[in-house]
Amino acid sequence: MKFLCMAYYNVQKFAELSEAEMQAIVSQCSEYDQSLRQSGAVLAQGSLASPPSSLCIRPSKKGPIVSDGPFLETKEQIGGFFMIEASSLEEAKELALKHPAANIGEEMGWGVEIRPIDNFIAL
Repeated sequence: MKFLCMAYYNVQKFAELSEAEMQAIVSQCSEYDQSLRQSGAVLAQGSLASPPSSLCIRPSKKGPIVSDGPFLETKEQIGGFFMIEASSLEEAKELALKHPAANIGEEMGWGVEIRPIDNFIAL
């Protein structure tokens, strides 16, 4: 099975960190990311740009409406993602526990959401 794992963070807490605090957290990410990739289960991995640089497209009776910003107004935003191959949700959880957002950055409100992928088409 394939799983999409989304790494969340608290935008306000992130903005309040000093450069030194940010570097102290980010410097630890490489070790966790490497551990995750070494599992052999990672299919894709990426970081997302900040919410203000995003767009949202929604349908309407007059056609699609494009607006600035993230999909939802919320404290937490998706900051990154990784897609993994695992035999079960339990195995996906064990793999996701190796991601930086599951281990460090509590100050930024990091967390990981794991979602099974029902239909996957590789292009």
